[in-house]
Amino acid sequence: MESATVVMYPSPGRGHLVSMVELGKLILNHHPLVSLVILITPPPFETGPTEKYIKTVSATVPSITFRHFPTIVIPPGFSSDIIRLNFAIHELYNPIFHNTLVAITEKSTIKAVILDFFTNAAFQVSKNLDLPTYYFYTGGASGLCSFLHLPTIDNITSGSIKDQNIVFDIPGVPPIHSSHFPAGFVDKNRPAYKDFINTARTMAKSTGIIANTFVGFEKRAVDALRDGKCIPEGQTPPTYFIGPLIADDNEVDPSENECLKWLNLQPIKSVVFLSFGSVGVFKKRQLKEIAIGLERSKQRFLWVVRSPPDDESVSNSGDKEHDVDAIFPEGFIARTRDVGLVVKDWAPQLAILGHESVGGFVSHCGWNSTLEAVVNGVPIVAWPLYAEQKMNRVYLVEEMKVALALDIEPDGFVTAMAVEEKVKELREGEEGRVVREQVLEMSRRAKAATADGGSSLVEFKNLCDSWTTM
Repeated sequence: MESATVVMYPSPGRGHLVSMVELGKLILNHHPLVSLVILITPPPFETGPTEKYIKTVSATVPSITFRHFPTIVIPPGFSSDIIRLNFAIHELYNPIFHNTLVAITEKSTIKAVILDFFTNAAFQVSKNLDLPTYYFYTGGASGLCSFLHLPTIDNITSGSIKDQNIVFDIPGVPPIHSSHFPAGFVDKNRPAYKDFINTARTMAKSTGIIANTFVGFEKRAVDALRDGKCIPEGQTPPTYFIGPLIADDNEVDPSENECLKWLNLQPIKSVVFLSFGSVGVFKKRQLKEIAIGLERSKQRFLWVVRSPPDDESVSNSGDKEHDVDAIFPEGFIARTRDVGLVVKDWAPQLAILGHESVGGFVSHCGWNSTLEAVVNGVPIVAWPLYAEQKMNRVYLVEEMKVALALDIEPDGFVTAMAVEEKVKELREGEEGRVVREQVLEMSRRAKAATADGGSSLVEFKNLCDSWTTM
């Protein structure tokens, strides 16, 4: 029997890579005879550490083959815009991508090429080779509605979104104000803007789009996509909602990890967890304000803190506890020692969200973090920082109703009072009660979606069936 291969091509960002790997694991769990190849492009900028992660996956899932592309020298004058660079770097790698696909086809049948939207430049290469080409949208159905609707918004707006104080009605999602759009979507004169528009148009021509969500979480968005409402000027390709796909914490030993040992001593659902993703950082002034708000709230907390970007507080002694202590108001660590734990840089987020002592999550609204919270039934305080996170906040607060919106100043600053009020509301208030009940229902739906006969497994089967008919 001729061997079958699925080729996956994520962007270098850790969040995108992790989601793509989880999709690969799902494929192998149901089709263990498939060869699965993940292509890795050397990142031209800081993306968060991935080397150790890739080694761990290679050791634990040897059926996944990682092919590392060689480093290409970026031509002089190449764009320094990070978003444009994320798209453009893959244009440079197209010849290598082409040769890689050709080499694979000499030994196996490629059943599917699965792209990330940042690797959009590769679409024409795979289509020219007459290969079925899918996109894996690492966000949810609501985000996909907005993304696919971008060309329509582009057509109906005469100027840049950033210059307009208007609300957009996008099929499948709540009304979204222009100020909530990501930076790459709002300036028609920015090169990255054209990349997003072109990618949205190209995705509409693909064999299919896979999204990391489940029908019961975003039904209105799913219906809008299935009804073709998000691309009024053309056809919508088949869509497959196969989530939630979540990476596990196999490396964490609960008996050794400081955070988990501390949580074991706390009452059930009493702790608010604060974490802001792999690249989320705050200046010292903001960190102090968060500390004041947490202390005043009188809620138990576990807080992951990264050093301020300007290194205002970093000690040369190498004493991490001293470094963290220096960031906060004098005596904060000592005064909150009985109710709070501050850890520097990293904590096992999934294991923490799954711990029975955790009853709330102050989050940047990254999609992976959102799904981890929802699966574990943990209500969210939404504090978006960058990329599409402001849009995610709209979906989570107004549509799915699993989060409370934190009050954020126009310049992005959050006061101690805002932190105190929203954390207390989440844990003790009426709005918080509604969100707590809703997220438990969504947790139940998430588990049902991935159980035998659940919607996500049915959608995944439909996806795989589409490969066997080609």
